[in-house]
Formats: sequence, structure tokens, C-alpha cells
Amino acid sequence: MKKPVHTILFYLLVCAILLFSLFPFYYAIISSLKSGTALFRVDYFPFTWHFDNYISVFREQPFGRNILNSIIVATAVVLVSLFLAITAAYALGRIPFRGRTGLLVSILSVSMFPQVAVLSGLFELINWLGLYNNLIGLILAYLLLTLPFTVWVLTTFMRELPRELEEAAIIDGATPWQIITQVFMPLLSPALVATGLLAFIAAWNEFLFALTFTLNSELRTVPVAIALMSGGSQYELPWGNIMAASVIVTLPLIILVLIFQQKIVSGLTAGAIKG
Repeated sequence: MKKPVHTILFYLLVCAILLFSLFPFYYAIISSLKSGTALFRVDYFPFTWHFDNYISVFREQPFGRNILNSIIVATAVVLVSLFLAITAAYALGRIPFRGRTGLLVSILSVSMFPQVAVLSGLFELINWLGLYNNLIGLILAYLLLTLPFTVWVLTTFMRELPRELEEAAIIDGATPWQIITQVFMPLLSPALVATGLLAFIAAWNEFLFALTFTLNSELRTVPVAIALMSGGSQYELPWGNIMAASVIVTLPLIILVLIFQQKIVSGLTAGAIKG
């Protein structure tokens, strides 16, 4: 008798979690389909659909360019982060040297600092390099957020790989780079997908660095573009446009998660099932 009750309680808990997680996005969708005073009326299902907000988002500001900027920056951050992280993970996870643990802890400790604490120093560095108001400068700034996490996670996975594979590759005359690319990377594909997607989400959603290191509207990423949307007066905000823009920039993340969900689950759970 207890088992059906536990099952019912479990599904009720799952439904409550799904409602809590998905309702804000659902309400953003139905709000983006309203216009005028209907935006301030509480409706849980739109009876009339208006797509004017989606059109005006692209008509009133260079939002298409902002999306392209976010795609370029987030993709570059993922590629550079994974390239540097997998080479660093090979050194930290497979090559014994003095101070290896301390170096790994130092890399992870970088991510413990709040963004505001490093903002001024990073701004001076990017300005000195001549990369202010440049997407390359934004990519370098984002590496500070993504590299510590990717290095730590990939090092953990790299340590779990059987040493016999590496020894066999060395006997066959493989170089370290061949071992990384041809032996380890296929085995690390779930971890690479999971960490790469998390790095992409971090770069896609980042706001403070994007606001500080870009000046022109044509170089802004989507979080800054949405935050700086304004209406006809100082006290008027185009809530319909903001909701429509929020839906637009959230959809790519949902699509990526749905495409790579099996790899993500494998990457996040592989370390937990290894003895």
C-alpha cells in the first residue's frame, strides 16, 4: 500500500519542480504574444496572438547583429576553452610533476572570485592590449569564467581513463598530441560535450563583462542588448519586446540541450559511477 503512495508523491514532486522551472519561460512566451495594455493582464493562455513584438525587436535595434555577436563569442570561447582545457587536463591528469595538485587548486580558485573583484584589473589589461570594444577582448575575458571549470572537470575525467591505453599508444610510437586527439578525445566526448555546453551557456548569458568591454550597439551581445532596450520615454519599457527577445535568445540553448542531452547525461554521470 505504501508503494503507490510513494509513487504518487514522487510524481507530484516532479510536477511541482517542472512547474516551478518551466512556468517563467512559458509566461515569457505568452507575454511576448501580447501588445498594449494586455501585457499587464494576467492570462495563462493567449486568446489572440500578436507577433509584432518579434518584428519590432529586429526593426528597432540591431538585434540580429547582437545574436551573431553572441554566437561568435560563445562558440570561440567554447573552442578555445576545450582546446586549452584538454591539453592542460592531459598534463595535470596523466603526467606526474611536483606541485601538480597545488596548480590544479590554483586554477580552480580563480573561479571563486566574483566578477566585480577582477573587473577593474581585467579592464586595464584589455585596454592595454588594445582590445576594448572588440569581440576578441570579450572572448579573452570570458575565458576567465570558463577555463577553470573546464580544466577541473576534464582533469577529473582524464585521471579515470585506463593507463593501459596510453601505454599501448606509446609502444606504438604515438606522440602526446596523437594520444590526446586519437585515444583520449573519443573517450572523453561525453565530458567534452557537457563542459562545452556549460561553457557556451556561461558565455551566452554573461552580462557584466559584455556591458563593460563593449561600447557600440553593433558589438553588444544579447544580454546587454536586452537590458538596454528602452521605450519612448525614460520611464517606459517595451515589455513585449523584452519578452520576445528573451524567448528568442533562450531557444538556441533549449535546442542545444535537446540535441546533446544523451551526451550531457553521460558526461555528468560518468564520474559518479566509476569506482
